[in-house]
Amino acid sequence: MLRHIVSNEIFTILLVLGLVIVALAKLTAPRRFDDFIMVLANDKYLKIYSRDQKFFDKFDALLFTNLILSVSVFCFIVFKHYASVQNISGNTMFKLTFSIGVFILIKVLTERLIGSLFEIDKLIDQYVFQKISFKNYLGLLLLPVNALLLYSFQPTLPLIYGIISVLLIINIIGLISSFKTHQSLIKHNLFYFILYLCALEIAPYVILYKVFISD
Repeated sequence: MLRHIVSNEIFTILLVLGLVIVALAKLTAPRRFDDFIMVLANDKYLKIYSRDQKFFDKFDALLFTNLILSVSVFCFIVFKHYASVQNISGNTMFKLTFSIGVFILIKVLTERLIGSLFEIDKLIDQYVFQKISFKNYLGLLLLPVNALLLYSFQPTLPLIYGIISVLLIINIIGLISSFKTHQSLIKHNLFYFILYLCALEIAPYVILYKVFISD
């Protein structure tokens, strides 16, 4: 009986592409990349680069692209464990990656629009920058994690839960850091900020959860 061989070719391509994108980000802004790597240890990166925000930032765009690729690969690893699926077509992987990218982009653009409507542009812009910075950091961490799960370790339920827990903790650290940095602005705009959190930080994920549960 022939042993079924699982092909990871598409994931190898995505992992290599992610590494290339991260390398390009480092080449584009070496000092900024070094500061970015230390974002969990201190707030130097957030303080310096939040002042020079642009609507389109090449450095953030590169790391954001890696985030989308890394999250897509990790989502399939989790899905493969639960659904016992061995392989995935390139078309399906493209749809998954595209959907994740569109979801995050729409969410960010909507956040900026809400900030304009509530006239708290400065608060929301800085908050979104810090939040995206921590999410991009998660994308960086997922590169080696995905490689280990695909080629070294057999994913298990406790391992998956452990990784997700670490990612959530880092995300929470990012949110707390943002709240501490802008606590004075948040206090003066508390009502609008609570509306923002309910509408754009909680509701989208509740809707996604309901959609997946119903399926």
